[in-house]
Amino acid sequence: MEKKLICVILIAALTACSQNKNSDAEASNSKGIDSLAPAQAARELPTGPDTNVKITQEYASLAAKEAYFWAWPLVNMYNRRMAFKDVKELALSGPLLMAPLNQFTMLTDYVIPTERAIACPNQDVVYGIGCLALDQSPVVVQVPDFGKRFWVYQIVDLRTESFAKLGKMYDNKPGFYLLAGPDWKGEVPKGIIKVFRSSTNTGLVGPRVFLDDTKEDRKAIQEVLKSVVMYPLSDYDGKMKTIDWANIKKLPGGEGGKEEAVWVNPQTFFDELPVVLADAKPLPGEEAKYKQILAVVEAAKKDPKLKQAMIDAAVETERQVIKPLMEFRSWGIQLPFHWSGVTNGASWGTDYFTRTAVAKSNILVNAPNETRYFYQDLDSEGGRLNSSNKYKITFAKGQLPPVNGFWSLTLYNEHHFFEINKLNRYSLGTKNKTMAYNPDGSLTIYIQLVPTDAKTQNNWLPAVEKGDFSLYLRTYWPKEEVVNGKWTPPAVIKVE
Repeated sequence: MEKKLICVILIAALTACSQNKNSDAEASNSKGIDSLAPAQAARELPTGPDTNVKITQEYASLAAKEAYFWAWPLVNMYNRRMAFKDVKELALSGPLLMAPLNQFTMLTDYVIPTERAIACPNQDVVYGIGCLALDQSPVVVQVPDFGKRFWVYQIVDLRTESFAKLGKMYDNKPGFYLLAGPDWKGEVPKGIIKVFRSSTNTGLVGPRVFLDDTKEDRKAIQEVLKSVVMYPLSDYDGKMKTIDWANIKKLPGGEGGKEEAVWVNPQTFFDELPVVLADAKPLPGEEAKYKQILAVVEAAKKDPKLKQAMIDAAVETERQVIKPLMEFRSWGIQLPFHWSGVTNGASWGTDYFTRTAVAKSNILVNAPNETRYFYQDLDSEGGRLNSSNKYKITFAKGQLPPVNGFWSLTLYNEHHFFEINKLNRYSLGTKNKTMAYNPDGSLTIYIQLVPTDAKTQNNWLPAVEKGDFSLYLRTYWPKEEVVNGKWTPPAVIKVE
């Protein structure tokens, strides 16, 4: 009995000793891990590339190609601001609207067909345009009482992202609204209804006010247009200002070529990029992207061969990657009957591909709840739309584009601009009150170079004189079935 008891005591003692050793070992390991933690914490990872490291031309070329693509819209907008920086007064230069920074100039009728500053203009609204320089001053935007007339102010930043909601769909009250830059800390004056803050100092404002294609409405719209005005905060006095836009200075010139004016030049792109990126602070997750390309740009300042490699890469990217984006069929959400579109207009975030595709083909689109756009390069069989053929598009009874505002179908040449025709007609839609409906209540639009018969001439959308063209369907203030994708346009049928 005593022997058994002694054995039990010995086993218990040995077990306790083993447990103590394990505990000591665990404590020792824990202390060892803890002692490493401060050393690891002290070893901070680099936040960007080591600028003392020599880089190769091949790497500089690679970095340049990527940056040229994703920053293309930002440099585009920057150069539009630069084009206005020396303008001293409100004026029309041929078809171009000219205004000092932080002001805009308004038209009093549809845009002139020879306009080449912004691709895909429309002849459904009276446009205004002006560039923002919010680092110089906040600006006041006046909203008059438009009554039942549709209106929307497009207000975008350097990234072409919308940062203000002003339009019929938002039920804004008439009055004064303030646009401020990211660093403005001033006092908001009495009488300002709302402040919209931009994430960048550079931006653009483009009012759009619907106009019926009638003499009566052209006369009726003039009075309200006089109060569509923008000016620096220092000019604000709480009283509605007016400008007789019909009588502003008219200057010669302003006529462009066949294509859109060049706003992005590969030769100067990387000289401008540091200034552009200093204005457009990196979005979350973009910090490393910014530091990488800025380090390469800095290295290229000291090495002409690196600089030339970057320029060559930009030229190649422009030709091989950017230019093909002019073709609507090359990108976008693919819809029935070869239509396409996007659902994140003016709110791109880090969707660099779509942002650049839209900037190249039809820059300055509205947010989807303001306007949904549908693009078409092809007929129902997949053939390229061309003036050598005749086409028609028929909206079934009750299936016109569902909108609270208005809709229109516009025809553009291969460069996404108007080509002058004898009718001076470039779109058909809500504004056209004399289109004829079919006996079954449907509506057919005829798209061809030669005139249609007398009965359908009001439904004729003239094609370009020669070559390929595109169709562009706008739905301003679209209803829910357009926004959620349940409604899409009907097929464009080639007529044999």
